[in-house]
Amino acid sequence: MKIRPFGVEEWMNTYENDAVANIAETCVDSLTVEALLDLSGRKEPLLEQIRSLRLSYGDIPGSDRLRDLVAGLYARQSRDNVLIMNGGAAANFLSLYTLVEAGDEVVSVWPTYQQLTSIPESFGATVKLLPLEPEGAFLPDVERLKALVSEKTRLICINNPNNPTGALMEGPLLEAVVDVARSVGAWIHCDEVYRGLVHEPGLDIPSVADLYEKGISTGSLSKTYSLAGLRLGWIVGPADFIARCFSRRDYTTISCGRIDDLLGSVALEAREALLERNLSIVRRSAAVLREWVDGEARLDWVPPKAGTTAFIRYDYDLPSETFCRRLFEGDGTFIVPGSAFDRDRWFRIGYAFDPVMLRQGLDRISAFLRRLEASGL
Repeated sequence: MKIRPFGVEEWMNTYENDAVANIAETCVDSLTVEALLDLSGRKEPLLEQIRSLRLSYGDIPGSDRLRDLVAGLYARQSRDNVLIMNGGAAANFLSLYTLVEAGDEVVSVWPTYQQLTSIPESFGATVKLLPLEPEGAFLPDVERLKALVSEKTRLICINNPNNPTGALMEGPLLEAVVDVARSVGAWIHCDEVYRGLVHEPGLDIPSVADLYEKGISTGSLSKTYSLAGLRLGWIVGPADFIARCFSRRDYTTISCGRIDDLLGSVALEAREALLERNLSIVRRSAAVLREWVDGEARLDWVPPKAGTTAFIRYDYDLPSETFCRRLFEGDGTFIVPGSAFDRDRWFRIGYAFDPVMLRQGLDRISAFLRRLEASGL
């Protein structure tokens, strides 16, 4: 099996650990174990529970406690609709592995998280891309989607909120995509790892798993909940589909860690306080980023409406990989080139951390842009 190199992850792996100013990170400012336990309000009893926890395989599909909590994030799901995985990436992989076979036709939005296109392609599927364009606010054009699907279409892949653009598909648009999928009998796989990080207060976005009888949603504790180190994610979908995933999961995962399961349960039980913290960070930092972009005459964007990433276009005569590498080599400032998403003259930035640190990183980019201008670019 051949698979295309994972552009974003290879770039991150190469540069991330040596960065002086990392504004490529897409998780909301990560929590310490102590901070999580403090949020729970039950620190000492939980520490005792962890100390006495037997490190067996535990509950193979995930504990009932955790699966009930995950199901509670959705409107129409129970624990039988939930399978716990070791991260959102593993959840995406297992869902696609269960659904896609050689010869299938898959339609996916692009740009998106590369798993959604490269994994089906590696299985021998024909992948058709639905371009997301800035002129359309990086949202899928339903008429173009209708033209792409056929009776052969097995699967439509989307992610909401979108990575890298921060675009947000609201209920009516999601329902229109569901109508297209239903018209040809296709499944929908929606990567929802940034779900809950909506910038506009009070805006509630439905999950694909709740909207469609053949809808699959994946999520994790990494982005929205600041707990990437727990390596916990999930698949939510019809019970018979979850059973098929479970039978394949035996070959790769067996179970997730018992400490991860326990701390993941603690996090979701403290969800309200955790989201309050994280939405405050995201909304304040998004305002800082907007002010900065507005002040740079040779930058352009569609402001993100959700999530932790923004996709920014620049007007300098440099390929995006060269642009980002020269920025990094100059003073250790780290962003992701648009070439990782097959979009040159763009870069992706992450902004979900302390606004003061974000401003320092943005000031470094501004200084780099002034150097480019001084050199005649």
